[in-house]
Amino acid sequence: MKRDAHATVVALAVLTLVLGLAYPLAVTGVGQVAFHDAANGSQLTVDGRTVGSRLLGQGFRATRYFHSRPSQTDWNPSATAFSNAGPNGADTRAAIAARAAAYLRLEGRYDSGLTRAAIPPDAVQTSGSGVDPHITVANARIQARRVAQVRGLPLARVDRLVDEHTDGRGLGLFGEPGVNVLELNVALDQETAR
Repeated sequence: MKRDAHATVVALAVLTLVLGLAYPLAVTGVGQVAFHDAANGSQLTVDGRTVGSRLLGQGFRATRYFHSRPSQTDWNPSATAFSNAGPNGADTRAAIAARAAAYLRLEGRYDSGLTRAAIPPDAVQTSGSGVDPHITVANARIQARRVAQVRGLPLARVDRLVDEHTDGRGLGLFGEPGVNVLELNVALDQETAR
């Protein structure tokens, strides 16, 4: 019995040191050395000030900025959640119709040919997390007209910025290209500050 207790205490001490201290320190060290930016939240810093994370969407509402997709959580990263409403439910249809009408009111002023059928789904549907940092290229192209006019920039320049901030498919195969809204809006601010 005494020998079993001693073996148990030794095993507990060794496993605590290996799995509770050495392994976490090793993983943290590798993360800091090999993946420093990602390990620290993929923060975007402008002029020494952190303006957000490349991985978390923000609620841009001013007309001079590209707008993120709708958020069920009002872009609160500590409360990420989806609506839990069914895709065919009356509440979901009403919410999408209201968002589509608001999108048409805003973007239609800058693109008179815009119709509800041309609105990309990400402009009216929330993401699963509520903090998706990307919009589709189609959504960005529609918003580019508004942003260019409000900022007094040529549409071609704004479209080039959209292209520069479009991420490709994951591993070249998975998902669709997306435009990082925070990075694009920061680039726009830098462009108009010149």
